[in-house]
Amino acid sequence: MKPKVYVETTIVSDLSAVPSRDIVLAAHQQLTREWWARRERFELFVSRPVWDEAARGDAEAAAKRIAALDGIPVLLVSADASEFADRLLAMTILPPKAAIDALHVAVAVVSGMDYLLTWNCTHIANATIRGRIEQACRAAGMQAPIICTPEELTEG
Repeated sequence: MKPKVYVETTIVSDLSAVPSRDIVLAAHQQLTREWWARRERFELFVSRPVWDEAARGDAEAAAKRIAALDGIPVLLVSADASEFADRLLAMTILPPKAAIDALHVAVAVVSGMDYLLTWNCTHIANATIRGRIEQACRAAGMQAPIICTPEELTEG
């Protein structure tokens, strides 16, 4: 059985973006493309919020992001996921402006994902926040996915 990966919006954004002149962002884009080329090792999943975010903005860029999502199963945003997202916000693990990020985390947790793949290092793949998310999951009797970037989710 392949490991299950929740693909957060920043992944398809970097995958389909015009190469950046910013060296850090360009490196993220390249690492994302390399990871994506080997994605068959994993079972990928997204949620409706990923589709909604991917569809925003410039029409041509949005079309590229949506094309990257084609064929990836879409997880439901269940009542349990919505409640857990609200809990993450109420516990101030994530700030109110990061409500969509809390929903990404909650869908991945409630759906039993092995990994949550993201480049959002402000609100999701952040060492301080990641530990608090894991703690909230344990307190709720759930298993947190491993939250990581494409750079981290590589074979040795």
